[in-house]
Amino acid sequence: MESFFKLKTTAEVVALINAFDPLDEESLPVDKAFGRVLRRDFLAPEDLPAFFKSAMDGFAVRARDTFGASEGLPALLNLAGEVRMGAAPKVKVGEQEAVRIATGGMLPDGADGVVMVEYAELLDETTLEVSRPIAPLENVIQPGDDFRKGVLVIPKGVRLRMQEIGALAGFGCAEVSVHRRPVVGIISTGDEIVPSDALPSPGQVRDINRYTLEAFCLRHGAEPQHFGICPDRFEALEGKMTEALGLCDTVWVSGGSSVGMRDLTLSVLEALPGFELLVHGVSISPGKPTILGRCGGKPFVGLPGHVASALVVAEVFLRPLLGRLSGVAAEAEERPKEVSARLARNIESVTGREDYVRVRLFDDAGTLAAEPVFGKSGLISTLIRADGLVKIGLHTEGLYQGETVRVTLLE
Repeated sequence: MESFFKLKTTAEVVALINAFDPLDEESLPVDKAFGRVLRRDFLAPEDLPAFFKSAMDGFAVRARDTFGASEGLPALLNLAGEVRMGAAPKVKVGEQEAVRIATGGMLPDGADGVVMVEYAELLDETTLEVSRPIAPLENVIQPGDDFRKGVLVIPKGVRLRMQEIGALAGFGCAEVSVHRRPVVGIISTGDEIVPSDALPSPGQVRDINRYTLEAFCLRHGAEPQHFGICPDRFEALEGKMTEALGLCDTVWVSGGSSVGMRDLTLSVLEALPGFELLVHGVSISPGKPTILGRCGGKPFVGLPGHVASALVVAEVFLRPLLGRLSGVAAEAEERPKEVSARLARNIESVTGREDYVRVRLFDDAGTLAAEPVFGKSGLISTLIRADGLVKIGLHTEGLYQGETVRVTLLE
């Protein structure tokens, strides 16, 4: 276990994570692609929009026919008809003429602007009074105003949000090429762990990590698959790991990653064909006894058994791992949400490691303040009470009351 004492820094671990290959592609209908990561650049196949259209409810006119119009001396135009929505106009706009048009309607021939309905009034069935001049192309959306044909609309590596889905639909894109969603195999280990619906005997605890890790996967676009609770037996753990590696894109084992006589994770891994140990121990707290390895090109993660440690590791390392497998480009990577807050008390640390301190946010006379939530890493209550994490840097001995800190929110 000598490798445990060769701790990796956070930056070194993230660099190893970024060396894994994104998952292969699949084609999905656009209405099923929300949250997925685009596999190929999407270029505009046509101008969007494809025609001149009104940006306002009002009247399509020739702009020069409104020049000089005012409330005291309005321009008088002849109402020549109306543009029907969803159809090409059958009427043209001539000199001193106007055509009624709704937002999104196609601009009729002859017109080069739209007078808003607020600045126009019908004096009778055919006479329109305009009290404000417009410039050419005012209140008009031109062809290609959104996108010109051939321009890059969505670069590959972007996780599709509602606006990207809308753009794809606007171009008539029925299917889109995306990366596969990562399938995460989750294994809970330990003789003391029992299912959440069981009544623990003395010395036993219910499985918390399975559910927190599954929720974490769902939050970040992955599909969790649980492989049950494994006792501290070499053969049993080897069997579950082999099964999970065969079915999943990455495998996470909760527990059994620290140095101890009954911790079998690493010894089982080393018995698997082609396994390569990348990390056994990270210079962070909590979460020091973390394992990262590669088996058949797939990332394997050994997580601490304590729930707070496991979820800190998830926030720091598994978030970028899922992003990498999902195909998210570095420049498009979803950053954790952060807020600035004033520290409510001193926090001690030691140099040589990164500390991730759970904090509670509260309002202090109109200023957002962060108060440390202290407690052992096996307690879920510290996470329930916490709103986020404050990082203390590798070469920092602590933070002082009154300092402004960045708080990574626990979503």
